[in-house]
This record gives sequence, structure tokens and C-alpha cells, in this order.
Amino acid sequence: AVALLVLAVALAVGVALALLPRAPVNRFCIAPNNQTGFLCDDRVTCVPASWVCDRASNCRNGEDEQEQLCGDLPQSLPGHLVFHCSNPRLWIYADLRCNGMNDCGDCSDEMGSLAACPPCGWEWWSCSPVHFKFCSCIPRRLCRDGIQHCLGWSDEFIC
Repeated sequence: AVALLVLAVALAVGVALALLPRAPVNRFCIAPNNQTGFLCDDRVTCVPASWVCDRASNCRNGEDEQEQLCGDLPQSLPGHLVFHCSNPRLWIYADLRCNGMNDCGDCSDEMGSLAACPPCGWEWWSCSPVHFKFCSCIPRRLCRDGIQHCLGWSDEFIC
């Protein structure tokens, strides 16, 4: 009888603990590309923000693709995964901010106070304005390639 009582109490405690609301899990991490990431349930795997809700499971248990996370983008995402462009209707994943590409369409993810990007890195050439998909820097591999990327042609004559 005592063993049954102990078993019943243990079962009741287990059920009660399972029903208690759990503290939200902090999913912020720094991904291998040194950008904002999403921490998987294994507490080891950190996937880049732009891999979340991309219809491909990157976490072992698929938590980066769950309906509660991906159901109402971007509102359902943790704030650290989202960057809001200067156009209030547009957003990008946080790891795409300051990547040299004009992901917002108006360069607000690369220039200005919202983005707070560092100056061009050593693998980039600074020129503003630029043509096409870049904002204020172009990859140095595009220097002297016979195609104008900088308005003043500095990518072809000086870079």
C-alpha cells in the first residue's frame, strides 16, 4: 500500500510539473558567420536567423520550422531575428543586415542609424552611391572587372 501511495504521489507531482507554464527559452545565439542566430533545443546548434522558417529543418527536432514560430511572420519570430526596414511594411532576417547587399530595397539595412553598420571591411571597396544591388560598398572582387558598379567609376580606375 505504501509503495502504491508513493507511486501515486510521484505520478501526481510529475503531471503537475508538466502542466506548469515553462519559462520561455532564450533562443539568441551567435551563428558561425558571426551573425545573429537561433538556438536549437539541443542548446548547442546555432542556425543563422535567415534559416529559420525557410521550410527546411536545421534543428534536430525541427523547432526552427514549428508553426508557433513561423505562423505569422515576422510577428511570431523572436525580436532578435528580425530587422525592420525604413519602410514599415518591409522586414528582413537580422543576419542579412550589414551584409553589403541591399536587402530592404532602399539600403536602410546597410546605411543609416537603423542599421548601424560598421564601415566597409577590407574585402570591400567604398563608393557611394553604387549601382544595382549594393549600397555603399562593393566586394573588391568586382574591382576592375570591366563593369561599372560605382557611380564615379572608381571601382574600375582606382580600386
